[in-house]
Amino acid sequence: MELRSRTIIVTGAAGGIGTSIVAACARQGARVAAVDRVTPTIPTGEGIPAEAVTPFVADLSEASGCAQLIAEVTDRLGAVDGLVNCAGVMRRGDLLEIDEDDWAATYAVNVDAVMRLCREALPSLMNSESAAIVNIASQWGLEPADGHIAYNSSKAAVISLTRSLARDLGDRGVRANSICPGEILTPMLQQKLDDNGIAESELAANIPLGRLGRPAEVAELTTFLLSDRASFISGAAVEIAGAQQVGS
Repeated sequence: MELRSRTIIVTGAAGGIGTSIVAACARQGARVAAVDRVTPTIPTGEGIPAEAVTPFVADLSEASGCAQLIAEVTDRLGAVDGLVNCAGVMRRGDLLEIDEDDWAATYAVNVDAVMRLCREALPSLMNSESAAIVNIASQWGLEPADGHIAYNSSKAAVISLTRSLARDLGDRGVRANSICPGEILTPMLQQKLDDNGIAESELAANIPLGRLGRPAEVAELTTFLLSDRASFISGAAVEIAGAQQVGS
């Protein structure tokens, strides 16, 4: 129960990784604001109190949506102790293939929303005795993959933004770290494998650990970085990719 009585916001809560992070925070005793563009399904199961998770619907691609969300969360759940920016979009294509709308949509959610939510939550975070920000970036933000220029560069921006936050806010008691997942077997990816008749082992052939990661493993890393066990970790970009190298 390392997150007992803390209020933690998790965006992208309707996705595989986001849902797992919500569940993990709730099991650790947090009051969780689960945020997505559609009403998130409240996770259930052993160790998750029914009242631990409150769903919120917000369009984070707009500045007003970010400001309104933080206001609603603090009004209903109290001051914010932790913020997990997990919402993201991926638009494929190289520079000649991707259009202006795809580029703008990628940065609106992957970068601008992260910046705005951090800024809006800072007054609460700076009054918390255990303030922590965790931004879900990507392994591709460390080493770009082919044909994903908007996504790669947006996740690199998230890593840099997070490191800047850590340096600027350390003396105000706010830690900030990013997580850089590799291939994670989300329900969406599993469906894609099933539809194309591809086994996990085929996709994992170049991963030294021999398998894909699980959303729950990203969630466990997230709760660790939110907790006091990580009290001297700030500004890190933690890769969770089974030792896979991009392009291998």
